[in-house]
Amino acid sequence: MKSSCEITLRVSEDMLRRFLYVSEQENRTPANQFNFMLRNNIAYFERTKGKIPEAALRSIDIAEYKKEEQ
Repeated sequence: MKSSCEITLRVSEDMLRRFLYVSEQENRTPANQFNFMLRNNIAYFERTKGKIPEAALRSIDIAEYKKEEQ
């Protein structure tokens, strides 16, 4: 199983309501909707600006976002 990470996100109430509406209309949980949108955004970025180099990805420290294993 892949490890999971957490990130805190601050949004306006209006944006949250719109996001939850879209999630419901797309029959996705909010977490699944966020992951769907994130994957699409990354794919768009790589399509328009080029693939993100693996070395660049490995150099990013994600320690503060890693979820504690219980």
